[in-house]
Parts: sequence; C-alpha cells; structure tokens
Amino acid sequence: MDFKTFWLSLSGIERSALADSCKTSVGHLRNIAYGKKCGEKLAIDIERESRGKVRVESLRDDVDWAYLRRTSHDATAAA
Repeated sequence: MDFKTFWLSLSGIERSALADSCKTSVGHLRNIAYGKKCGEKLAIDIERESRGKVRVESLRDDVDWAYLRRTSHDATAAA
C-alpha cells in the first residue's frame, strides 16, 4: 500500500499516534503522504508502525532495500 492511501485511512487520533511513535510531526507525515521524500530511518519507522502495510520500498525507491534485507537475513543465518 502506498503511504498516501494508508495516511488517508487513518483517523486524526491514529495520525497523531503514528507521528508520536515515529518521533515526527503530523505535518511532516502529511507532507510525505503528498510527495515529499522522507529519510531512511523514518521510512523504516513507518514500515514498522504500519505493521508492514507501507513498505520502505514505496517510500524510498532510491535505496537498495533488497540488499539490506538480504544482508540482514544472511547475518542471522550465519549466527
């Protein structure tokens, strides 16, 4: 799901809770919903707090998330 669709599905209280849990403002998340690019950490926070409904790949398609996901999996398997 893209972030704008997710954002519009939330109530005002849910939007505030999302902003709080991502340590950002409702206004900043609204800007991201309408096209502003977010940082990698916030993209990760949004994926986590949306319980995977919004993926980091949809927020930051310029980052090689597949490499990072593979690296994380490989590191876990090696341990």
